[in-house]
Amino acid sequence: MFELLAAQPGLFIALAVLLGLMVGSFLNVVIHRVPRMLEREWREQCAWLAAGGDGTVKLQHEQPAAPAQASVAPYNLWTPRSACPHCRHVIAWYENIPVLSWLFLRGRCAACGGAISPRYPMVEILTGLLFGYAAWHWGPGAQATAACCLLGAMIALGFIDLDTRLLPDNITLPLVWAGLLVNLHGVFVPIEEAVLGAVAGYLSLWLIYHLFRWLTGKEGMGYGDFKLLAALGAWLGWTMLLPIALMASLAGAVVGITLVLLRGHDRAVPIPFGPWLALGGAVALFWGAPLTALWLG
Repeated sequence: MFELLAAQPGLFIALAVLLGLMVGSFLNVVIHRVPRMLEREWREQCAWLAAGGDGTVKLQHEQPAAPAQASVAPYNLWTPRSACPHCRHVIAWYENIPVLSWLFLRGRCAACGGAISPRYPMVEILTGLLFGYAAWHWGPGAQATAACCLLGAMIALGFIDLDTRLLPDNITLPLVWAGLLVNLHGVFVPIEEAVLGAVAGYLSLWLIYHLFRWLTGKEGMGYGDFKLLAALGAWLGWTMLLPIALMASLAGAVVGITLVLLRGHDRAVPIPFGPWLALGGAVALFWGAPLTALWLG
């Protein structure tokens, strides 16, 4: 299969773009629903504690009753079906074709005419372009496949953090292990560099966090940022950590200053760091080695 696609690179790139568009449509669901799934889980835990649970081990007859779940409708990445946020019109399959449906509907719900955010096709196009570029950059093989997986996770995490200032553990932690497994056979870097990257990525931001907190009494970032940089270290190796952190810091600083100057952004309101770590990771994935070599002369 790879030999056939290697003989027709244009076809491989086109298939990668098409796959990216479809994956981007699914990522829109992930970006929207994962924070709400976490919120529901936290509410259930709070209800359990309010009912008398204290987290300690008790005999069976002493366990507090769990809150009733029979009346709670399931909510996950698959259920319920996607619906218009304005009128709850269930979206049909032909209204959910990546990019094309949004253009055909002119960015409006077919039932009520409510506006559909242009970010949905933007995420789809971004994913398609990145998948296509990965296909062109590496050609058919393990590197292009792994790169698309990493890029998809980066897009989801970046937008979730932008919306909620959360980097969910149920994405970041599997991403760390996935990076180690991918590099078990050296897809991007030797496994030794991947392990050091995961450890150094977490500890570096952990130390910066506690140093900043000790000096200022404030929290400069969240623990999700530590885990995201650890994941990038597991995928790309410890040598990419400094370029990623520098690019993320520069991008975050430029955006932060722009928001303060042009939009009067409150300096006391933190700006999420995850999107810029994701951006730095994507740049390092494609051009990390040549950029580092250029910097070192």
